[in-house]
Amino acid sequence: MQKVRFAYNPKAGETVITDWLDNIIDIYQRGGYSIMPYRLAFTETEETDLLDDIDGSYHHILVAGGDGTVNYVVNLLKRRNLDLPVAVLPTGTANDFANTLGVPSDIEKACRRILGGEIRRVDLGRANDEYFVNVFSCGLFTDVSQKTPTILKNTFGKLAYYFGGLGELPNFRKMHISIESDGGNYEGPSLIFFVFNGRTAGQMRFAYLSEIDDGLLDVIVIKGDRPIETVRTIFHFIKRNTKDYPAGIVHFKSRDILLHSYNEETTDIDGQPGPRFPVRIACEPGALRVICPQKKPKK
Repeated sequence: MQKVRFAYNPKAGETVITDWLDNIIDIYQRGGYSIMPYRLAFTETEETDLLDDIDGSYHHILVAGGDGTVNYVVNLLKRRNLDLPVAVLPTGTANDFANTLGVPSDIEKACRRILGGEIRRVDLGRANDEYFVNVFSCGLFTDVSQKTPTILKNTFGKLAYYFGGLGELPNFRKMHISIESDGGNYEGPSLIFFVFNGRTAGQMRFAYLSEIDDGLLDVIVIKGDRPIETVRTIFHFIKRNTKDYPAGIVHFKSRDILLHSYNEETTDIDGQPGPRFPVRIACEPGALRVICPQKKPKK
């Protein structure tokens, strides 16, 4: 019987994952796997405690949490040079990476479809020495996820991000940034900019054209020239109008990106504090093995 490491964040999102432990273990055991639970504590010894016994007897690591939790575990795996497939249970607030993989929000359905799913390789972004599975960002919304109390995020979900960011808009100072890349360049003002490996941030689909396995990252700059137009642009994304990019947005694809800011700005990777400027971002094609769940059976 192959083993599965189950790393869960007990404080993530609205789902009380501890209430589901027995169900998850039961589903996996019935599927022919021996599941080894581990409660994430985000301590200095976590890497050793979580990964020291990982060997060829392990089939995959199951991660329960949001994008920040997945980011954390993936970075631990990469530091150990472990190529263990990752499966995700979406128990965070936004769960953008899980959505990109097509994981159902229902925990029981997610487990069953993961067990019937396939292992495939997807890209990773790397910002200086830190990996990200979904998105690097800077500007408006960037530190909202870091500042928003857990209880508020768990109560209001993704709305806590939207309204937190919009509340900052009247007093927000636009950045002046420089982007040099093999796919395009930009220098000028920015209200917020993203470098996407995935497609969504706070479940808003900014990166319409992004593919998680194309060997490219999607760069999106929202200039924010006029506040009213900027609000319209943000709600354009919330409504998920996927026809094209509205005016005031720069978009291009790239493999290698160098970012400069003329002021000290806060950066974010997958909802966690990111590196300081200047930032070199690279796409590492096929750097992560994931389990994409079985598609919903046709009736």
